[in-house]
Amino acid sequence: MLEFISGKKGMIILNGIDHKYVIAITANTSWYLYNFRKNTIMALLENGYQVIAISPADEYTHRLAELGCQTVPVKIDSGGTDFFKDLTTLFSAWCVLRKHKVDVVLNFTPKNNIYFTLAAKVLDIPAINNIAGLGSVFMSKGMVRIICRHLYRFSQRYAAKIFFQNEDDRELFLTEMLPDYLYTERLPGSGVDLMRFKVTPAPDDDVVRFILISRMLYSKGVEHYVDAARKLKKRHGQRCEFRLLGFLDVNNPAAIKTERMAAWIEEGNILYLGTSDNVEQEIALGDCIVLPSFYREGVPKSLLEAGAMGKPLITTRNIGCQDTVNEGVNGFLCEPQDTGCLTRAMDRIINLTHSQRLDMGNESRKKMVREFDEKIVISRYLTAIEQVLS
Repeated sequence: MLEFISGKKGMIILNGIDHKYVIAITANTSWYLYNFRKNTIMALLENGYQVIAISPADEYTHRLAELGCQTVPVKIDSGGTDFFKDLTTLFSAWCVLRKHKVDVVLNFTPKNNIYFTLAAKVLDIPAINNIAGLGSVFMSKGMVRIICRHLYRFSQRYAAKIFFQNEDDRELFLTEMLPDYLYTERLPGSGVDLMRFKVTPAPDDDVVRFILISRMLYSKGVEHYVDAARKLKKRHGQRCEFRLLGFLDVNNPAAIKTERMAAWIEEGNILYLGTSDNVEQEIALGDCIVLPSFYREGVPKSLLEAGAMGKPLITTRNIGCQDTVNEGVNGFLCEPQDTGCLTRAMDRIINLTHSQRLDMGNESRKKMVREFDEKIVISRYLTAIEQVLS
């Protein structure tokens, strides 16, 4: 006779033997899982779950393995529209989830939310999805947007739960795509690690340093930032400095090309810092973090991390971005795709005293502690997993 009783968190007892529940966590890069979900993975392991990280192999795959989870590489053409490649992704998802006898799958990034949810449905595995913004696809009006909306509408009805990072995306889904869906929650973005990102005042050396941290995409407002830097350099000269940090030439139609970046650097108005695994070191040197995005964001991680380190923030009145700023308290909001408005906001930061910028940054830290602590996000995931397993 089969003996089955509940065990401690993360385990069941089957025929008197402890068996760990298997939790798969998927995304379109290993980089994403390591940099955005590292602490979630560690919390799952600490709670007794077996964790399998499923994502394309890259230089961060071995780091995921070092955390203690099993890594399984799959191919995902994250920026592509090739139907046959996506069918391959769907089949790979089904094979991996079946082979590893997954109990719950946590999906992040768009194609994972779609194809791993469909594969999980066939295998009767609960899927918990995270809609971290709807990106540039939902800003367009072409056939790609229509197809994506239908794919979301068809696939997400089979999710056991969907987490949204802002209320705008949640409302869009519930009104236009999933009007009868009941299992949604809003999370405070992806949260921020308040222990790693600690308050670090910028140097008081009469230079005001701005930094934009993101993938180098036009839709992130990078060109508007460069245009604003050009104007402010003429006005203030060496009193201000403008930095860029993030991936260049990514697989995205809105990506800024290497030649374009080289031309900007040649002008002498900006510094391009490349990429960094220690982003807090770059944030520490900044007086203000800027993200003039008109991309349909979740809640930008760079703003949360900078806010946690006590930096004033400048961003747009855009979905997801505006959630991080209380106007005039911990930063300034400007209109999307409005270089003049952005320039004026940055000029206001330059004209503050160093002490005033620190005070504004301290308000950012308070807001991050109050609203965006990563522990809130992890706790909600652990609860959701327990619910779907029960």
